[in-house]
Amino acid sequence: MPQLDLSPGNGLFYDYAPPGARGFTFVFVNALTGSTAMWEAGIAPALREAGQGTLAYNLRGQADSPFTPGTALGQPLIVADLCRLLTEVAPPRPVLVGLSIGGLFAAGAYLAGAAVEGLVLINTLRRPGARLDWINDATLRAAQVGGLRLLMDLNMPLLVNSERLREVRADFLAPPPYEPLDPDHGHYNLLANAARADWDLPYERLALPTLVMTGLQDRVFLDRDDLEALYARLPRARRLDLPDAGHLIPVERPRATIEALLDFARWLRRR
Repeated sequence: MPQLDLSPGNGLFYDYAPPGARGFTFVFVNALTGSTAMWEAGIAPALREAGQGTLAYNLRGQADSPFTPGTALGQPLIVADLCRLLTEVAPPRPVLVGLSIGGLFAAGAYLAGAAVEGLVLINTLRRPGARLDWINDATLRAAQVGGLRLLMDLNMPLLVNSERLREVRADFLAPPPYEPLDPDHGHYNLLANAARADWDLPYERLALPTLVMTGLQDRVFLDRDDLEALYARLPRARRLDLPDAGHLIPVERPRATIEALLDFARWLRRR
């Protein structure tokens, strides 16, 4: 698979397929410990089969996307990398699809001047404040103590629906010992610098068609009052609430995700 070389020792792994004549290119922006594998497991192939293009990539610090030691993998760098990727690959009619904090990065790329035709925010809308700061700091602390295994063991019951929990139960809560996440690992770098992300978005300036997807079983990040208030500030948005999904909608409900993205593409063509 290709890698976009950003500078010596720095690059972005990506997987790109152009759209058909009337299609859009869905550009997937990962959460902090995400991977292109999540999108390529079913969502991206189904979109390509329907004539859409796809561009999945890994943030610096994620699999096969190298970074030089001492580089702070924070919000400004991640947004700049996304803008660079869009410029270099030049996918036709891009639609940014961000999961969790990936939606924050996608919105940041648009606000930085990236020419995109639509925005999909999957469980992204949240207010900055003491609660979010606590979650971010505790996430890093869990990784420091027991790595990503401990982090996921603690959070899975709060992140996904009960059906998904039953499906993956055998893959979690393995016998100890847990091992701390290496401070030189890219995931550690991303988690450490995510705490400094600016969630105070100027939502009124997101003046492009936007789809907000929310899993109502997300028991970590979802605050319904905040969701209502922030959604109301988006100038050209539509909304899809999924009562049978939690935070990881593309994993929990891939078919619903595919249908929502294809419906969004039809909406964009009519505008």
